[in-house]
Amino acid sequence: MSFYDAAVPAYLQILGSLSGLLARAEAHCEAKNIQPEVLLGARLYPDMLPLSKQIQLACDFAAKGCARLTHSDVPTTPDTEKSFAELRQRLAKTIDYVKTFKPAQFDGADSRDVTFPTGPDKNLTLKGQQFLTSFSFPNFYFHAATAHGILRHNGVEIGKRDFLGVS
Repeated sequence: MSFYDAAVPAYLQILGSLSGLLARAEAHCEAKNIQPEVLLGARLYPDMLPLSKQIQLACDFAAKGCARLTHSDVPTTPDTEKSFAELRQRLAKTIDYVKTFKPAQFDGADSRDVTFPTGPDKNLTLKGQQFLTSFSFPNFYFHAATAHGILRHNGVEIGKRDFLGVS
């Protein structure tokens, strides 16, 4: 399996499923007469980030992960989304961005040094394979799964197949 095949399809699968989850959440709000801001601001626990930020961070880990692995310019996206439609648009833009990467860009990326920020004035350098499997993927899946958990906890009728994008 190429490094491209290990990374890009995995990001795309879950980004697509998150878009579907948001559509289901919006429909849930309409059916139950819930203001969208209630779900968008929902958290699993008070000290955790809200649904909107979980989606934004999942997008960031996918886009920045691909960029860092290929030594491309790392995109910056302001976190300004305040509606389901705006979050789905961010997901769509992230999907389009991730789709721009070509397999050849990932050749040798598994053993390439990847430097990334770990705090305000701290950077860490890992080999590409370790970066993907120990940092980028775990963070990406954490925020995606947390978004799913927030929606399920708030009554949106979704399950594992929805998270996987195969329902």
